[in-house]
Amino acid sequence: MIFNGQAFQLSELEDGFVELKFDLQGESVNKFTAAALEELEQVVTVLEQRSETAGMVLCSGKDVFIVGADVTEFGPAFKLGDEGIKAFVGKTNKLFSRIEDLSFPTVAAINGYCLGGGMEIALACDFRILSSDAKVGLPEIKLGLIPGWGGTVRLPRLAGVDVAVEWIASGKDQKALVALAAGVADGVVERDKLGVSALKVLRQAVSGKLPIALRKTQKKSPLKHNDIEALLSFESSKAFVKAQAGYHYPAPVSAIKAMQEAAKLGRDDALLIETKYFAELAQTTAAKSLVGLFINDQLLTKKAKHLAKGADRKVTQAAVLGAGIMGGGIAYQSAYKGTPIKMKDIAQAGLDLGLTEAGKLLNKQVTRGRITAAKMAHVLSSIQPTLSYDNFDTVDIVVEAVVEIPKVKQAVLAETEKHIREDAVLCSNTSTISIDHLAASLKRPENFCGMHFFNPVHAMPLVEVIRGAKTSDSAVARTVAYANALGKKPVVVNDCPGFLVNRVLFPYFAGFSMLLRDGASFQHIDKVMERWGWPMGPAYLMDVVGIDTGVHAESVMADGFPDRMGKSYTAASDILHEAGRYGQKNNKGFYNYAPDKKGKPQKAPTDESIALLKPHVAEAREFTDEDIIARMMVPMVTELSRCLEEGVVASVAEADMALIYGIGFPPFRGGIFRWLDTVGLDAFSSMIKPLEALGPLYGMTEGMTEKLNSKTTYYPVP
Repeated sequence: MIFNGQAFQLSELEDGFVELKFDLQGESVNKFTAAALEELEQVVTVLEQRSETAGMVLCSGKDVFIVGADVTEFGPAFKLGDEGIKAFVGKTNKLFSRIEDLSFPTVAAINGYCLGGGMEIALACDFRILSSDAKVGLPEIKLGLIPGWGGTVRLPRLAGVDVAVEWIASGKDQKALVALAAGVADGVVERDKLGVSALKVLRQAVSGKLPIALRKTQKKSPLKHNDIEALLSFESSKAFVKAQAGYHYPAPVSAIKAMQEAAKLGRDDALLIETKYFAELAQTTAAKSLVGLFINDQLLTKKAKHLAKGADRKVTQAAVLGAGIMGGGIAYQSAYKGTPIKMKDIAQAGLDLGLTEAGKLLNKQVTRGRITAAKMAHVLSSIQPTLSYDNFDTVDIVVEAVVEIPKVKQAVLAETEKHIREDAVLCSNTSTISIDHLAASLKRPENFCGMHFFNPVHAMPLVEVIRGAKTSDSAVARTVAYANALGKKPVVVNDCPGFLVNRVLFPYFAGFSMLLRDGASFQHIDKVMERWGWPMGPAYLMDVVGIDTGVHAESVMADGFPDRMGKSYTAASDILHEAGRYGQKNNKGFYNYAPDKKGKPQKAPTDESIALLKPHVAEAREFTDEDIIARMMVPMVTELSRCLEEGVVASVAEADMALIYGIGFPPFRGGIFRWLDTVGLDAFSSMIKPLEALGPLYGMTEGMTEKLNSKTTYYPVP
């Protein structure tokens, strides 16, 4: 053993070749920590001083190659200011360039995931051999950043501008064969042949069969495009990417600018350009928010795994009650992720609808080449449609997804309880009805909790697991474990009207209703809130949710919180509901809808809804964008603060992530509490003051006032 550290081990192979293995002790995956980079620097110094080395294989001692940098550790470096960030990034850049400049050939033997900094060190090697199951990529864009350790410099020189722009601007993982076709990989082999193949490449490089000198020169030289080719390629890419990303996400365009400015430069000067753009982006609100979101997601995942460990048994058989769109979606997700599921309904037509929904989702996967027809058949065979409770004694967990009517749900739950084992967990997919109220009809309330999926089930990451007063820890643990198995992001909340997400969403809708009452245009409000970052404005969102569903939920929330959510006026949603305009489900709501060529409903403006609303609202008046944002966001922000203070949700991170995963709160803002930290509670207090006359919906909570007075933030600065 030449070097034996806590992260890197350098050992001799045959014929003067050496193996540099990354095997970070105490971690399940390899990631670049500060300590690991310090060790790597020591190893590179050893390699530079060894005259007898003929070539090096860089490999992993884990099931994956390298997943990137440890963001939780390096995040504080982004607070060092422009020069501090450049120095931080520059140190690793010099280290990777020293690897690239070694006097002997180097091969990265890549197994599993090779992402971010892992991809960048692989690009610094002369050759790359991938296992057939490997995935490579530069996902820094998802953190509001660009690759900072040479990705924008080496990738275009190796694979061309088009490949570099596509890979970096999208941040997507790429399969091994895609990397081979792009010229990023030099070979793809089965995992068990990776080591042998890497050594074969080294021998060919040493013998002159592979052009090692040409490869090294290629990566250090300017791009070979002529001026017109480069201009057309970069400018068209910038225009396309900017339109796709939007102005809230500057990183993709910055990545292209960095590549364009560095195109005529050699490696070292090109790296300085990359570092300049990286430092600029690292100080933006978007990057800070997206890095924070990434860290929160890791905390969420870690907590869910910890909670799931308390499950007394694994869910091997599930069931869903109610086979409509929601039930079919749950059945699809369970079967697709490997847990067989019974799908029960009281009518064959319901079962047909549920199976049609599952089949439609699977057909899309086959059409896109993501699964085979055989896989589709296997998933469908894992969904057992039934009109009876036969064999329900084999079920570990049941999710009730029938109509949102308390008496109906209570009757279905009580009936189901008679047909399942005493240790089976019973859940309700209710979106608003109290878990304690539903539990009143059950003999074993300790085995009952809420499991609230969001629609469409296959696309929405969040699952709210709602703990009732009598819900046991083991019931929560099994439900969380099942949510994990479905690939979802479970957040455990305590029972209250609307739980967490809907409790916070409906004050937002209330702010919208009051704006319409006071003469605002719903089209204008939608445009303002979409520009603010929401995927759709409140009118469009209400159409998608279903105006009939919204009206029902509004009544539940008004009963639960009459002081803030009770209405002394006729809301726009009530007017449209009474007129039979339910939104997308019957193609008429605030907007009208018609299917496009792919069958997706497309909205179109209509005078019909405006005419219906006109007699019930004030004379039309203009509101500034700032007024609309304040009147929409303040009720949502203060209600989430109440949920935190009341213990409905356990932490700031879980609260923020629930809204991002459940209703699409703008990710670049990092969540409500991170947004509050960004704007400052002083500024938020000033936003509220002019609105206090509008009623109890607008007013700071005690906890927010305490934070304001103590000058503390929701996310303490490390």
